[in-house]
Amino acid sequence: MKLKNMTLDNIAIACNGTYVGDAALKSEQITGVEKDSRLIEEGFLYIPFAGARVDGHDFIPQVFEKGALCTLSEKDLPAMGNPYIKVKSTAQALKDIAEFYREQLDCKIIGVTGSVGKTSTKEMIASVLEERYQVLKTEGNYNNEIGMPLTILKIRENHDIAVIEMGISDFGEMHRLAKVSKPDVCVITNIGTCHLENLGDRDGVFKAKTEMFDFAKEHCFVVLNGDDDKLMHIKEVKGSVPVFFGIDTEQEVCIEKYQTLGVKGTEATIRYFDKTFDTLIPIPGYHMLYNAMAATCIGVHFHMSFEEIDRGIRKLKALGGRNHIFEAHGKTIIDDCYNANPMSMKASLEVLSQAKGRKVAILGDMFELGEKEISLHKEVGETAAGFCIDLIICIGKLAKNIYEGAVTKGNQVLYFETKESFFEKMDILLKKGDTVLVKASNGMKFQEIVEKLK
Repeated sequence: MKLKNMTLDNIAIACNGTYVGDAALKSEQITGVEKDSRLIEEGFLYIPFAGARVDGHDFIPQVFEKGALCTLSEKDLPAMGNPYIKVKSTAQALKDIAEFYREQLDCKIIGVTGSVGKTSTKEMIASVLEERYQVLKTEGNYNNEIGMPLTILKIRENHDIAVIEMGISDFGEMHRLAKVSKPDVCVITNIGTCHLENLGDRDGVFKAKTEMFDFAKEHCFVVLNGDDDKLMHIKEVKGSVPVFFGIDTEQEVCIEKYQTLGVKGTEATIRYFDKTFDTLIPIPGYHMLYNAMAATCIGVHFHMSFEEIDRGIRKLKALGGRNHIFEAHGKTIIDDCYNANPMSMKASLEVLSQAKGRKVAILGDMFELGEKEISLHKEVGETAAGFCIDLIICIGKLAKNIYEGAVTKGNQVLYFETKESFFEKMDILLKKGDTVLVKASNGMKFQEIVEKLK
């Protein structure tokens, strides 16, 4: 399927590039965009990136062999008989091209951001909307200044709604992402203690996350966590009054009652203004109640019935590395090792605390916390001990502080500097019947622990 109005001529104009090649091809439309040469298909535009070890420009001859229509390039290319568009920066050109394409689309775009729960909220919203609409959603970690534009460029004319995750680590990034996506709907899950290395404190996080509003559509629909002490004070966005959801404060959308089913999820009654419905959230955790409320707001906005919303919530599935629960060798494993910050650590420990039998937390370093990293790691240790986790295993240099925070409470707490030293004792420490949480920042590669447990 060709991308609407995405001719080589329009693409060159959109990214301020110089078209080089057969002029007759300038009116040809591309069928897709890809930065990975292995994924190029017939009619695609290739976006090469020069990395520290690999330069995507080296694969340009291969992408044409695979049927690419055109490539971007930061370099002059030898005559190959294939067209290319020369640009100063392929990274900036990608954003410019995605922004132009977004303006051709009738598809509604939902932007989802926040310190914790972006991905699980995006998944919940998409699961609900799929009961009625053709939905595209962000896959994997495609939520940054490369991944998000590529996601926009995957939208096709059959898609009614796109649910776009927007992740940042510094000021200005969300501004640039919003300029590309121009969301019709904005969802912010919370303002927490993440990326403090660049953002300083929660006020900095709030400033950076709310850059989402800079390019939101006029009279956009805005959904915010009303229990968050930063978000609750937002009164108006682009001419619209936000809809707030909450549990701990009185909000238009709330949880009237809920009953935890342990690791099997939570039964809940959700009230949307003056109407209520019952549902079952199949993934455990108090934080999942917030995701269900956000998805309810979105579903109602798009004219869905409570019956449809309920079905979508019940069909939600966990992603690998994100609160994914499975059985292995007589143990229940909570694989939540995709990433971590203090808020998500505490949420995962709360999930573990609901399990039956012996509870084990395997916790590792949290990155990008800035000057407060020691105290924030200690807080996580204190939280783990407060949840009465039977065995707390801390791995990594920063995780030594989790150990120190937990051991003062008298729990059984062990420290290992490396995963390898833990592996030597793993079979002795873990027993059949245990529920085991595995969580750390992605850079710790705790997926290796999950694979060993499998």
